[in-house]
Amino acid sequence: MSRVSTYLNFAGQAEEAFDFYKDVFQSEYHVPITRFSDVPAMPDMPALSEAERHMIMHAELPILAGHVIMATDMLTSMGHELHVGNNTTINLEPDSLEETQRLYDALADAGTNETGIVQMPWGYWGTCLDRYGIRWMFNFNPAA
Repeated sequence: MSRVSTYLNFAGQAEEAFDFYKDVFQSEYHVPITRFSDVPAMPDMPALSEAERHMIMHAELPILAGHVIMATDMLTSMGHELHVGNNTTINLEPDSLEETQRLYDALADAGTNETGIVQMPWGYWGTCLDRYGIRWMFNFNPAA
């Protein structure tokens, strides 16, 4: 089933922020928190410090009316810099790879910072800024 959520990027405070949001919305994590140490390193990825290995790779928290906020910590070792414009993303999870690609192609048209739709350990993923500067993320998990 497709869904739309909001993805938030943090500079090392994802867990602290989500513990706060958990209290505010009186909610529980949708899935267990994934830390960077929980996922095998990608071949071309630099080695992470112990502090970065403990950071949040993915968290999900339902807030209101079925809406879910998600989060990750950005890694300075990978050249990530947090600033207004890359701290909030609209995450789309379509029902098929074809629909994922169609939406990506349409939103990336005349946009920037395109990754393409690439295969990742959890499925297919990509991001782009549309022509209006809005950041979009695409996730399709064939097993879902």
